[in-house]
Amino acid sequence: MDFTIPSHVQEIARRVRDFVEAEVIPAEQVVRHSPAGITDELLRDLRQKAKTARLWAPQLPVELGGLGLSLAEIVPVFEAAGRSLLGAPALNCAAPDEGNMHLLHLFANEAQRETYLRPLASGAIRSGFAMTEPPPGAGSDPTMLRTRAESDGDDWIINGHKWWTSGANGAAFLLIMARTDPDLPASKGSTIFLSPIDAPGIEIVRDIPHMGGSAIGGHGEIKFHDLRLPSSAVLGKLGEGFALTQARLGPARLTHCMRWTGIAQRALEIATQYAVEREAFGKRLADHQSIQWMLADSQTELHMGRLLIHHAAWLLEQGSQARQETSMAKVFVAETVNRVIDRAIQICGGLGISRDLPLSEWYEAARAFRIYDGASEVHRMVIARQVVKAYGGAKS
Repeated sequence: MDFTIPSHVQEIARRVRDFVEAEVIPAEQVVRHSPAGITDELLRDLRQKAKTARLWAPQLPVELGGLGLSLAEIVPVFEAAGRSLLGAPALNCAAPDEGNMHLLHLFANEAQRETYLRPLASGAIRSGFAMTEPPPGAGSDPTMLRTRAESDGDDWIINGHKWWTSGANGAAFLLIMARTDPDLPASKGSTIFLSPIDAPGIEIVRDIPHMGGSAIGGHGEIKFHDLRLPSSAVLGKLGEGFALTQARLGPARLTHCMRWTGIAQRALEIATQYAVEREAFGKRLADHQSIQWMLADSQTELHMGRLLIHHAAWLLEQGSQARQETSMAKVFVAETVNRVIDRAIQICGGLGISRDLPLSEWYEAARAFRIYDGASEVHRMVIARQVVKAYGGAKS
């Protein structure tokens, strides 16, 4: 494995970082003091600036208006975008749209590409992914899927209940996971459907309040009441829903890791700058061993996380499913990000917990990273299964 980052990727990452510093981070103050959070007008303005700077959608192919970078190539680029929670939305590489575009690019037919993918790629619309359900439905165990789609001639009738549908507020369409064959396990009898969000039978119950404040599009609770969709709404083939989801979630877990590494790196920089400038007990904080060890641990763990991300991305590009490697990256990076931000707050003390710095906001938002796209415990279970499979029969 070659760890060299190609020069053209280094240049794009540098330009993205400069763009985030010059255009996106100043917008954070506007959002922070706005009761409505980021407005559609502000997002449109940032996106137009990103397009003008030729930084739009680094992960998309050129024919869809992107920069055509591979999964391995976007690692430093997404980290640079992720230095602000507004960076990835500005470049159109934020969840859930980024993962949905990846899925549509792989499996959508031509009609679906024109209706959904191209407008999404251009930034004209947004999307949502409706899979997670409230208890007793699918959560960490997706095989508990309860939403049903029943055949009615050439149509499908969907009934069910979803929540944590990221991006639902303001989305133009949804990707809906539903069971289409109740006689098969959910892993083999489920299908993804594409639906306009204003279709009759879709009830947006609420935008779920949660720690970390509101994200673009929120996280919707949705009910489906006899939602009628044509067979042309099926993405891929019947019964392939879980296979398609795996094709989406593997890379998506890594892109979350890339973006959050950007936030954690910025948190480390803020803490280091404060430690250099602040004096206590007769010397700079940076000269106290307890502070030095926190900085060293954060730097070390961020480096380790980057290596895990690079390796998993490389394996996926080689055609491997890399389930163990993506799980290891997700667990380690999610927990590293939480530790790095926590240490940064501790170093900055009273200033760290104030809203004068963004650290406390990131601290709240980052906590969810250990849960979404697979809780740390679930990924540890995946890793452990591979360990047992590999070594369980070995004799000492």
